[in-house]
Amino acid sequence: MKQLSVEHLLGIKYLNKNDIDLIFETANHFKEVINRPIKKVPSLRDITIANLFFENSTRTKLSFELAEKRLSADVINFSASQSSVKKGETLIDTVNNILSMKVDIVVMRHPNVGAGVFLSKHVDAKIINAGDGTHEHPTQALLDSYSIHEKLGSVKGKKVVIVGDILHSRVALSNIFALQLQGAKVKVCGPTTLIPKYITSLGVEVETNIKKALEWCDVANVLRVQHERMDIKYFPSIREYTQLFGINKEILDNLGKKIVIMHPGPINRGVEITSDVADADQSIILNQVENGVAVRMAVIYLLAQQIKR
Repeated sequence: MKQLSVEHLLGIKYLNKNDIDLIFETANHFKEVINRPIKKVPSLRDITIANLFFENSTRTKLSFELAEKRLSADVINFSASQSSVKKGETLIDTVNNILSMKVDIVVMRHPNVGAGVFLSKHVDAKIINAGDGTHEHPTQALLDSYSIHEKLGSVKGKKVVIVGDILHSRVALSNIFALQLQGAKVKVCGPTTLIPKYITSLGVEVETNIKKALEWCDVANVLRVQHERMDIKYFPSIREYTQLFGINKEILDNLGKKIVIMHPGPINRGVEITSDVADADQSIILNQVENGVAVRMAVIYLLAQQIKR
């Protein structure tokens, strides 16, 4: 039985290429499961998973919950906005209370960078990082790569541009690590104020002209502008952002080739991407959602194999 080289999924930067291959192989199997009339397997019947979301999330939380239920795990949901965290309880106290309920795996989203790493050193459970601050969001990057692989047959050698708010995006960083690990070429495109200074040190090129970026790429992964993380103005107006970096059907039709369009959601329709692009046949946004469940099932299943009973 092949195993992951890591004990937790804290970030893509801790994985190797074999780990990604194993996750994708396992996801292929689970994708077949979730397309059957009976979408459940009894694989994790004796495993208890706690979903700890210290930040709001709809899609990721639902996707994880569905993945866990498809594997027949027992699921505990915890939302910080309705919890004792509001009363001043620390992360460790919260988690220890949950672990005293004999939880095997913790899926956590937290506003602080490194929260998952901190947790993995202090509690005896498998940790899956569902997003830590502006740092990493590993399962999103895995499902994005898996979706590219499914659509184009391979990630190796493909040219992928990540467009938008790179500075505040944990999706961008995890995607860069995952794509490079699989041999893809990566560029980022957006306003210079939203591109971090260190990005070129990761071997990523910067392009500030959206048309040139799209002419270069095979795949465009479009991110939304994260206003909730901004304490200052990074560009003059939404209208100007849309004029300079928004992707519409006219731009795509003038490329002379068909590129794949992706978006991790939620989409601000009419800002970074128009509805006719989001819903076009070259968009794989809904495939990403479906693949998210299969990939998260794979990650949970593979980590659960390491739990000693």
